[in-house]
Amino acid sequence: MHETERHRIILSAVQERPVATVLELVTLTGASEATIRRDIATLHVQKKLRRVRGGAESIAPPQFVGIAGRPFSVNETINIAAKRAIARAAVELCEDGDPIIINGGTTTFQMVHPLSARRCQVFTNSFPIAEHLLKHSKNTVLLPGGAIYREQNIILSPFEDDGSSHFYARRMFMGAQGLGPVGLMEGDPLLIQAEQKLIDQADELVVLVDSSKFRNRSSLVLCPLGRIHTVITDDRIDDRAAQMLEAADIRLLAVPSGAAEKTGAAQEG
Repeated sequence: MHETERHRIILSAVQERPVATVLELVTLTGASEATIRRDIATLHVQKKLRRVRGGAESIAPPQFVGIAGRPFSVNETINIAAKRAIARAAVELCEDGDPIIINGGTTTFQMVHPLSARRCQVFTNSFPIAEHLLKHSKNTVLLPGGAIYREQNIILSPFEDDGSSHFYARRMFMGAQGLGPVGLMEGDPLLIQAEQKLIDQADELVVLVDSSKFRNRSSLVLCPLGRIHTVITDDRIDDRAAQMLEAADIRLLAVPSGAAEKTGAAQEG
């Protein structure tokens, strides 16, 4: 990742939370701790942030705090070929008239292109998914109430009644930060709260994750494996992860990755 892009992500992160730690910034950028510390020192000298012990903070912290996670614009470019293949397989499960829920994320966003030929009832907390479907499809689109979190491009509400409890879905399609023996994992409590409400409104939970997500971990569990009906991933999933899903009686769809391996490696390098 270029220095300019790292600096943009770091400045965005410190603007979203009281203090962004070095380890959090390493996760967001994929850079080394030494590189992040140099970046913080540079931005501190430029008076764009304030260096603190173990991380950095904004010079003018916002009153409205954001959520943890890598920006949508960064995630969108990683493993893009695999994400498109996974999304196409997900849309093949849908039929015209189906009520479905799609949560915000860069893998689920790729569903919008094949969905353009369908006529489903789509409830989503993703601003870009809603915008694309409104402009380029005949799908009915419904949104929850709440605030738009710009970096992740999702709509979240801290209140119980955000409208989601009034929508029933045959399936919910969602991504996640990680998937392991304990279940689906995410990195922010507010995100967990919002997505658990959506999960409760669907008969089947379909998880869209590229094979790299089986190596990711978080301290926050969104839901146990037993709640998942289907996992769609690419064919680079290893035997151990496949056996984990089989033991949990989860349907596994592994789509051909094709050019995904080269694309993902190039984007992450």
